[in-house]
Amino acid sequence: MRITILGSGNGACATAADCALRGHEVRMYDFQQYECTLAIIREQGGIFSIGKVEGFAHIAYAGTDIQLATEGADAIIAVGPACSNEPFANEIKHMIQENQLYIVCPGSNGGALVTKNIFKKCENAKNVVIAETATLPYAARTVKPGTVNVYHKLMGGLYIAAVPQTKTEEVLKLYRQVYPFALPAENLFRTMLQNANPVLHPVVTVMNAALIERTKGDFCFYDQGVTPSIGRLIRAVDQERIHIGKALGLDIIPDPEISVMQGYLTEPDYIFGYTNAPGFRGIRAQDALKHRYLDEDVGYGLVFLAELGKSVGVSTPMMDAVILIASTLTETDYRHQAVRTLEGIGYTIEQVQKL
Repeated sequence: MRITILGSGNGACATAADCALRGHEVRMYDFQQYECTLAIIREQGGIFSIGKVEGFAHIAYAGTDIQLATEGADAIIAVGPACSNEPFANEIKHMIQENQLYIVCPGSNGGALVTKNIFKKCENAKNVVIAETATLPYAARTVKPGTVNVYHKLMGGLYIAAVPQTKTEEVLKLYRQVYPFALPAENLFRTMLQNANPVLHPVVTVMNAALIERTKGDFCFYDQGVTPSIGRLIRAVDQERIHIGKALGLDIIPDPEISVMQGYLTEPDYIFGYTNAPGFRGIRAQDALKHRYLDEDVGYGLVFLAELGKSVGVSTPMMDAVILIASTLTETDYRHQAVRTLEGIGYTIEQVQKL
């Protein structure tokens, strides 16, 4: 299979390396500001991967020419934070073809919808099948440009949904060439709600704010950052996410349970599961509070979930509290910004369920 990876960050490099090491032809694209990283991958002919995905992965192309990167690709996988969904879709909208599958990995609460809004305005792109995953299949960090450390690769619990929904099984057949454990999602609400990043990252960050600022992140985010009291707060926020799912007709799997399925945790427990999690072991904390763990997972994540909760009559006092604290700590009014809500994207709940 010919695969194009959009992005060159932690997750993109892990995805590119894994796909290439599995025998697929892989090309990579990113914007001009990331040319330094791409140049190193290009010069060394690929990516060195260590950890759970190990070896030297040959990359057929790494550069800033979107046409060279995507021409003839069977699947185009956009791997990046939520803020990258729109730029990537805009970059590729005039050249993507109907026979090319476009996957947003992860969807980050509506990534497929944002992409669909852009593609439907272009004749060549309006019928492209778009899919999104609930989460990134890896815990990975770039050691240096051209080298990635994959701390963990999922063993299960990876949901994917297609737009239109009738194409999910077709997408799954293709996607399982790289991720044989992938699962079909009932609809996009499964992939939106089954991502626990907005539950975990903001809670652990705000509760460790002083430690992050004092040490510049010199501690293990999960091993040392999750204490019993923080585990109880994670559970409270997660319960609100699960209640939103129930209101939408979905049984959202609690995070410790799906984390066991994915191989991150060995026990489905909020209090002790994260501190003893083999899949998170060694991952360091961020060096500042102004970081994607708040900017993305609150701004694009918790705000989206809290607003969705309002729409279905589920109160979210714990989410609201974390949003308020995170906004105060970073002097960023995430609630007011509302960078991503279902209403802001332009869809109703009923429309999403019928896509």
